Amino acid sequence: MRDAFTAPGRFFRGNLHTHSNISDGALPPEEVCRRYAEAGYDFIALTDHFIGRYGYPVTDTIPYRTKGFTTLLGAELHSGAMENGELWHILAVGLPADFAPSNSPGFQPVPEQETGPQIAARARAAGAFVAVAHPQWSGLTLSDARSIEAAHAVEIYNHGCHVGCDRADGFSIADLLLSEGRPLSLIATDDAHFTEPDQFGGWVMVKAEENAPEALLAALKAGRFYASQGPQIHGVHIEGDTLSIRCSPVEAVMVQARGSRATVLHGQAMTSATLDISRVAASPWLRATVVDRDGRRAWTNPHWR
Repeated sequence: MRDAFTAPGRFFRGNLHTHSNISDGALPPEEVCRRYAEAGYDFIALTDHFIGRYGYPVTDTIPYRTKGFTTLLGAELHSGAMENGELWHILAVGLPADFAPSNSPGFQPVPEQETGPQIAARARAAGAFVAVAHPQWSGLTLSDARSIEAAHAVEIYNHGCHVGCDRADGFSIADLLLSEGRPLSLIATDDAHFTEPDQFGGWVMVKAEENAPEALLAALKAGRFYASQGPQIHGVHIEGDTLSIRCSPVEAVMVQARGSRATVLHGQAMTSATLDISRVAASPWLRATVVDRDGRRAWTNPHWR
C-alpha cells in the first residue's frame, strides 16, 4: 500500500476493461479512445472478447495514442468452464499483439479447450497483467478463484455490472484470497460497451514516472496504484498501530482486514484522518477505503504487515 504513494512519478487515471465494436461494444476503437481522452483519462486498455466469433482480437489501439493519452493492448480471455458451467472471463492487459488464440469459438465452453487457469497462466507468461473479472457477475466460487494462480489482481468493482445487473462486487472473493496469503491487488473498471451508461464509473490511478505503456504496465504489476469511483487518495502512512491518510474531502475512512476485523472514522469533508488500527493488528494484511458524501469510494491495495 505504501509503494503507490512513495514511489517516484505521478498518478495517471486509466480504465483497464473496455470494449469496442471489434467485439460486442457499440463504438469503433477510435471513438472509444476519443471519448475516454475527452473525459480526462490518461490511458485505457481496450479489452475486446478473445473468441473465435470476433476473430480472436487483440485490438490495435496504437494509432490512437497521443502526446497526453496512451493505450495498453489487451483482451478479455475466455476458455474453459467455471464450477457453474459457464465460460471463464479473465482480463489480460499488456498482451502481445500475436497472443495465440485459444479454442474458444463463442461464449459457451467446448470440449478440448484450455482451462481458465491455463489461459491465465499463458497470458501472464506472455507479459500481461492478469485479473479475475467481475467475480459476482460470473457466479465465481472460492474454488474457482483459487485456481487462477497467475492472477495479479481481482476486479473488485465493475461499473458495467453495477448499472446492468447490480452485481459489481469482487471484495468477498478478494478478501478470502488475501486471507489465504495470496498477494493480490484490487482494480476498479468500467467494462464499458457504450450500450448503456456503463462508462466513467470505476478506474485505477497508477503511479508511474511517465504515461507510457511499459511504465504503466510495470506499475500495475507492482501494485503501485489505487482504485476509485471518484475520491482521490494522496497519501497513506502506517506506523505501529496508527494509519494516517490524506485524500479529497470524504465522510468516512475505513480500514478492513482479515475476517470481521475493521475500524472506521466518520466525519465531514475530511481531507486527512488518523485511525487507531490496533483492532486489526492480528491480521497479516489490511486495506483502506474512503467514502465521499455521494457514496463514491476509493480503495487502496492491500498492505502486508
